[in-house]
Amino acid sequence: MNNADLAERLAGSHDMSKADARRLVDGLLAAIAEAATAGREVALSGFGRFKVTERAARQGRNPSTGETIQIAASRKLAFAPAKQLRDAMNPTDAKADTAKGDTAKAAAKPAGSEAATPAGKAKGAGKPQTATAPKPTQTKV
Repeated sequence: MNNADLAERLAGSHDMSKADARRLVDGLLAAIAEAATAGREVALSGFGRFKVTERAARQGRNPSTGETIQIAASRKLAFAPAKQLRDAMNPTDAKADTAKGDTAKAAAKPAGSEAATPAGKAKGAGKPQTATAPKPTQTKV
């Protein structure tokens, strides 16, 4: 969804013209940008908050030459969704299924699959698996 889509949806649900809705959307975004530029946090109840964070100067590498370069300190705008929004995006039933799924996956792993190669593949991955019966134990009578 872009600014025009948001304005159109706002106009449709609030009986206003698309032009008025577009001015409203643009004004809201300008207010958020102005607050961020000033280093202030913007908290929208039930939606989330926009917060300015500082990034320290650091060294990096030019990927094409491998040369070390200095990256200047900067500020970035981060968004943290409110709990209500996170819960709406991730219903509790899905969380319970995910938690159960992790233990179910662990229980469903075949024996011996814990050992992995450095590439992250299980030993023997891609090779056909043949079932071998355990050797019978001999008991003396």
